[in-house]
Amino acid sequence: MDAPAIATQGLTRRFGDLIAVQDVNLSVAPGQFFGFLGPNGAGKSTTIKMLTGLLAASSGSIQVLGLDLAKNPVEVKRQIGVVPEGMALFGRLTGAEYLNFVGRMYGLDRETAGKRTAELLDFMQLAEQPKTLVTDYSHGMQKKLALAAAVIHGPRILFLDEPFEGVDAIASGTLKAMLQRMIARGATIFLTSHVLEIVERLCSHLAIIHKGRLVAQGSLEELRAGVEAQAAAALADASAGESPSAPGEKLTLEEIFLRIVGGTRHADQELSWLG
Repeated sequence: MDAPAIATQGLTRRFGDLIAVQDVNLSVAPGQFFGFLGPNGAGKSTTIKMLTGLLAASSGSIQVLGLDLAKNPVEVKRQIGVVPEGMALFGRLTGAEYLNFVGRMYGLDRETAGKRTAELLDFMQLAEQPKTLVTDYSHGMQKKLALAAAVIHGPRILFLDEPFEGVDAIASGTLKAMLQRMIARGATIFLTSHVLEIVERLCSHLAIIHKGRLVAQGSLEELRAGVEAQAAAALADASAGESPSAPGEKLTLEEIFLRIVGGTRHADQELSWLG
């Protein structure tokens, strides 16, 4: 059996007295489209920053492509692509200048970097205004440029933190098709997003983090089966307050997520001044 593309043991990050991520044991197989979910403040972005070497772990270990990240940070970073939470683009460059710079930093020769830059700008529909500075791009354009920079070197693992935020529907469809082609070619994608419909459509396997701890991990079907089994057990209890879905009706990822993290909806809840 192939070694995991990403594996952590006891991964923990503290900020003073605050434990943002605690004892996380992740395992992501090569070639998986892996969704990493959690409420706001659950520790998703902190975990991605540790997995990509942007933030040191307080304790625990990280293996990426069979390499210890702490011992081989440069070798790991050569083989991964990252679209971080804040993008961190160089605003005083044009899109072409920025992509060429990133390609060269990854070790591409000048000709290859230039060819891939032109292809990516065309693919992302960013080629029409070649002299526009990145700082003058719209948020959606900057997001597409960040994704182009993350894939210019052909990474084996792609980490995406909210990649579809601010991207229009047409561009979103193009990006999804590109990501699916990467998976078909054997790449691994690690995605975090609050848009659960996108995660459900794209990801084959999931993990859910809540209050810094991993509370669920497995395929979508495994998570669905676990939640349905718990609901069936609760229904058998006379004190059960909530019935499972109707027989034959599959739980959506949103329903699975809310039940695992303890989220509830109150149909009769309202704001006093809007009632």
